[in-house]
Amino acid sequence: MRESENDLKHIGRFRQLIIYLNKLFRLFVLQNDWKVLPMSAVIAGLVSLAVGRGLFRTMEGTFQGTFALTCVCIWNGFFNSIQSICRERAVIKREHRAGMHITSYVGAQLIYQALLCAAQCAITIFVLGVTGVAYPQETVFNSVLDQAGSQAGTGFTVELFITLFLVTYAADLMALMISAIVHSEMAAMTVMPFMLIIQLVFSGFIALPQSISDATDLMISKWGVQSLCVISDYNELPAVMIWNRMSSGGDRIDIGGGVTIKDVMNVIDEQGMKDTVIQKLSETNQRADFEATFENLFTAWIYIIVLGAVFAVITVVFLEFIDRDKR
Repeated sequence: MRESENDLKHIGRFRQLIIYLNKLFRLFVLQNDWKVLPMSAVIAGLVSLAVGRGLFRTMEGTFQGTFALTCVCIWNGFFNSIQSICRERAVIKREHRAGMHITSYVGAQLIYQALLCAAQCAITIFVLGVTGVAYPQETVFNSVLDQAGSQAGTGFTVELFITLFLVTYAADLMALMISAIVHSEMAAMTVMPFMLIIQLVFSGFIALPQSISDATDLMISKWGVQSLCVISDYNELPAVMIWNRMSSGGDRIDIGGGVTIKDVMNVIDEQGMKDTVIQKLSETNQRADFEATFENLFTAWIYIIVLGAVFAVITVVFLEFIDRDKR
């Protein structure tokens, strides 16, 4: 039941937060906002079927798979909140003039969106498991979890959930900020694809000119990919793409005297040196920022948290001035 305008003037911030949180949960049911949950399951399933075979097993498969998972998280986060504020902008303006505390309203949004993101991440991890994605046994926090009696693989699930949640929630807060800035649902949906493209282009997945490469530090996607590669122990995985490609097409490449690359590879394999060659290829692809260390993981998580906090603050600032908005 919505409080009257006269009542709002005499309600504290905490009680207002509860009131608006209850309102958001009602909208979750009445406006079918729950549809984002099955949608996240479908998207996770499609991604798993596309890149799940090599995910957490090879360098190439893990890099592609972590990028895809990051895209899933950002898409889920964007879709959760991109219209949540702008669709009721007139109501927010009226209730703010009647005594609504913006911090209470935004706080309710933050709690609601956090729970929604957590549910989506749990669904994503469940779908990955159902579709047969094999999780690594070693984790960054493995020693701590071992002392607590953790089962093998459980620690990775925890790290994966935290990482997916942070990326999804940060993207959600960015969309919430956009929803607070724009004046209509149409404008919000127009801006969202551009923001998504920017996140993907500056994720670090695509090689960029040095002059603009530093911009990746401001992207959720860059730190999402790094976090996932760190917990996947990317640097210790085999790089098999080059070997497989040469193996499939090497019989068509003559290196002289009727000897093909395929012949050379057969000799290497027969002498038991295949693993050594793959290991050397893997070493050339190793990256210091993907090393499975607490420092790398903590750094990436902190960047994501700071970005999310900045988006939340900007949301509050713009809504505090909503009374001056003549749109």
